Amino acid sequence: METTSRLRLGIDLGGTKTEIVALADDGSICLRQRVATPPNDYDATVTMLVRLVADTVAQVGAGNTAVAAIAPITPDTPVGIGIPGAESLVTGLVKNANSTCLIGRPLRADLEAALGRPVRLANDANCFALSEAADGAAAGARSVFAVILGTGVGGGLVIDGKLWVGANAIAGEWGHNRMAGEQEQRACYCGRRDCIETYLSGPALEGEYWRGQGSRLGLKFTAEQISRAADRDDVFCNAIITRFEERLARALASVINVLDPEVIVLGGGLSNMTRLYRNVPHLWARHVFSDQVATRLVPPMHGDSSGVRGAAWLWP
Repeated sequence: METTSRLRLGIDLGGTKTEIVALADDGSICLRQRVATPPNDYDATVTMLVRLVADTVAQVGAGNTAVAAIAPITPDTPVGIGIPGAESLVTGLVKNANSTCLIGRPLRADLEAALGRPVRLANDANCFALSEAADGAAAGARSVFAVILGTGVGGGLVIDGKLWVGANAIAGEWGHNRMAGEQEQRACYCGRRDCIETYLSGPALEGEYWRGQGSRLGLKFTAEQISRAADRDDVFCNAIITRFEERLARALASVINVLDPEVIVLGGGLSNMTRLYRNVPHLWARHVFSDQVATRLVPPMHGDSSGVRGAAWLWP
């Protein structure tokens, strides 16, 4: 059968799990696998990635004729990888990585040598942005800012369908700007204080609960439990989420004032709070330097699959 498509391989390298997909030209996922990520071990991580690619290639080439009929995986089929950090444009080494075993390592060069095929690396938030801009919640928009609200706070920027990396490979890293309008002194892992991440991440939300009602009751609530309690009209939890919404509106307003994107897409675990999409746009209006705000705030279309899909879309 004549092939009319090709497959792209995308990998989402996370701190605890790693996922690979074979993505067709139409955006459909033909194969998907998840494995555990070796904890804080660079060499084991490289070995795991090489085996994961080899296993996927083997499945397409031998064991999955339906996929092979769509498109083959050839020796030059590229691999895109989303990582919890960035690749230095100067040295080619990984920097700013939450998975610290990657920092200072030539991950792309090591993988290309081991795999014998081209590899592209991108920050995982950038992959999320690219996925939702390509064929997700922001498809068709010329300018898209995508936000990760999870264990950390990250972001990515897509303009005219292309990922904007920036001169220092840090475009979209709004989570390490200072959270304006706050009087606290919160330390961030990056060495600075009062970063947006220290107010809008999942751990930050959980800390709000513990410092208040939780410590008095001896209870630790997850961010999801806080959100559910707020939906049940728990006064204390509702106050926490309301304060979170106000902070998120303030922080996103600064993004709108600088980038003026058509669409902002929220991702990460905290993006599941549906009230954000209703309340935050009303709150950010007072902080945006305009008489009206046309920017749309939307949930992701592809959910936790966006990162790995975006990794595959790193190759045109």
